[in-house]
Amino acid sequence: MAGAAAQTRLQTPLAVTLGDPAGVGPEIVAQLFTRREELDLPPFITIGPAKSLTGINTAVIAADADLPAAASADTLGVIDCPSTTAITAGHPDINHGDAVLQSLEMAAKLAEGGLVSGIVTMPIHKANLRRAGFSAPGHTEYFARKAGLQDDDVVMMLTGGGLRVVPVTIHIALAGVASALRTDDIVKKTAITADALRDQFNIETPRIAIAALNPHGGEGGLMGGEEATHIQPAIWALQDMGLTVFGPEPADTLFHSDARERYDAVICMYHDQALIPLKTLDFWGGVNVTLGLPFVRTSPDHGTAYDIAGKGTARIDSSLAALRMAGDLALARA
Repeated sequence: MAGAAAQTRLQTPLAVTLGDPAGVGPEIVAQLFTRREELDLPPFITIGPAKSLTGINTAVIAADADLPAAASADTLGVIDCPSTTAITAGHPDINHGDAVLQSLEMAAKLAEGGLVSGIVTMPIHKANLRRAGFSAPGHTEYFARKAGLQDDDVVMMLTGGGLRVVPVTIHIALAGVASALRTDDIVKKTAITADALRDQFNIETPRIAIAALNPHGGEGGLMGGEEATHIQPAIWALQDMGLTVFGPEPADTLFHSDARERYDAVICMYHDQALIPLKTLDFWGGVNVTLGLPFVRTSPDHGTAYDIAGKGTARIDSSLAALRMAGDLALARA
């Protein structure tokens, strides 16, 4: 990684979307801007309802403004996506959806046009966005579609505590995981991950562990057959492609400190298999990275946190890590 100091070399700023204006996104962005010099942050502007930002000096800017100049000013440049209703921290409103969706559309347009170096997204409330026409499962798929890609052309990778994990299945019930597993999905997500580790994370020959689904790796079929029918064929296919992958590895022995020395990323079969070890290692600093997009996109690994919004207790760790990682990845692309 290039490190925070090198991020000042970005030619264009990052775009930070404010997310749900009633959540913790706006106050976290305000904290990051206030501490930008102390934390040596990459330059950024923000997109969303300007009236949700309090306690700092802001300046509404146009999307076609001189964004590098706006990001270097003493006021936070905001591309305003106004909400038609009042904004009260901690009190979600379904009518905020239009403004939130507008901010995402603007961020995608700026990133695709090369006017910003990447996107950092603050948390959204998906149910409130449905009314505004948000049909994607989440940010990851939304930006894939905006880039003209299919949902499975991109990968959600979580990083934190020195660990990188990619879940093959994501937001589905545990009871449905086995039937949802596909060899082709494992192959495609692993290949996209390997490309990103090499091209953006500067790992010349990525080492990727493939987790088993069942206890003890299925125990030779006694505890499930998915390792033999779905996972092992994917590993063979990936090895035939010249990738350094191994497994299926029993998940209960895959995440201790010695095991983590053997790989650069883990492909996990379901959501909690990936997220439990990551959140155990680094609960506050996890980052969500979308791999496979033609532009950089990261986000903090937490939600809107309505219960603490507006109380001044929201931690910036994850958003700080997401902003720094976006700067590093943008430099790697450049």
